[in-house]
Amino acid sequence: MRTSTITRNTSETKITLALNLDGRGGSNIDTGCGFLDHMLELFARHGRFDLDIKCRGDMHVDAHHTTEDIAIVLGRAFSEALGDRRGIVRYGSMVLPMDEALVLAAVDISGRPCVGYGLVIPTEKVGEFDTALVKEFMMAFSRTMGASIHLRQLAGEDSHHIIEAAFKALARAIRIAVALESGYEDEIPSTKGTIV
Repeated sequence: MRTSTITRNTSETKITLALNLDGRGGSNIDTGCGFLDHMLELFARHGRFDLDIKCRGDMHVDAHHTTEDIAIVLGRAFSEALGDRRGIVRYGSMVLPMDEALVLAAVDISGRPCVGYGLVIPTEKVGEFDTALVKEFMMAFSRTMGASIHLRQLAGEDSHHIIEAAFKALARAIRIAVALESGYEDEIPSTKGTIV
């Protein structure tokens, strides 16, 4: 079973997270931020990951610590569930339409964190959610997962649609990358012989 359960408590957030890479897309998400809940629910569904997250954060300040800390824990959970990365495809990409928005996501589970961020979100807020936090999420997630993540907005005018397309595309790209490659289940997908 490629699973991970993590608890992380700080003075800013208290998070428990459970991840199953080989799930069916079920989720139970409670972050205290409705828009972030929505993005993580669709991330789980489109990645076919089972994902449970409970977070109590300092939302009286804003959603920054909650968003970043959940990304830190989620990336760590992926890294832990993947182990030595043996047998995975490693690379994944997806071009995903969401109405007028079109977003490309490409992932390399390389052990080297990097974010190429090419989203141009026209508004500062979606509801109460600060749209600048999308980049913060991606950077923290990449760092603790040990993956290169590239997001490119090819089209889009509506902020909600652009962000939703990015999370769905990322989930589907990761789903491809973490899949076990038939016939190569015992192989580390690197000429170095190691990823982590």
